[in-house]
Amino acid sequence: MSPRSASVNEELRRRSRERLLQATIELVGERGFEATTLGDIAHRAGAARGLVSYYFPGKRQLLQSAVHRLMHLTLQAALEREPRPAGPDAGRELMARAIDAILGLAHDHPLLMRTHMAGILTADGFIQCPEQRRLAELLRETVVAYGSPDPDADYPLLRALLMGAVVPMLLPGASMPRVRLRAELFQRYELDWELGVPPGEEPPDGTADARSGTGVSGQR
Repeated sequence: MSPRSASVNEELRRRSRERLLQATIELVGERGFEATTLGDIAHRAGAARGLVSYYFPGKRQLLQSAVHRLMHLTLQAALEREPRPAGPDAGRELMARAIDAILGLAHDHPLLMRTHMAGILTADGFIQCPEQRRLAELLRETVVAYGSPDPDADYPLLRALLMGAVVPMLLPGASMPRVRLRAELFQRYELDWELGVPPGEEPPDGTADARSGTGVSGQR
């Protein structure tokens, strides 16, 4: 039997890593972080336990990569959804889709996202990984399409605003509704409520219209 080529081996490693990431999303979403072991994740992924440690230094790092992958795939699907936006307002539609995608994850996966945010806010901090870099690239492309004159400054701001909106959605006992946080972000970026995927509720009073505003570039 001929040895596998380097490209085949690389593809097999990629698939193994993605199975581990997907298994982490499923198990932590079902059981929570503490109740999920690395052995459980390897078993769900159909992989050897040692393979987890080969790719990731620990469970917290594995979870961050897994959630960043979920965020990346969710955001990519939202931005590429048909009909693809075109014309002078395409950037505003893409910004709306990005906001809705991230808020939607917090709404649909509260346990998973709460665990992820708690990890970022602990001593482990923000972990750089391939999945996080892909997410960052998409967010940066979004602010470019929106019309930012300084994407390197506006991308971190968008990331911070999205994180700042997710936290109050997930705060036990004092959570804020998605519709209110969406309205604040849409007002900040001067987006019409009908853009993106409205959550099926009327906008809060006083935040329904931003139609006469301008984007961060000063242009519509």
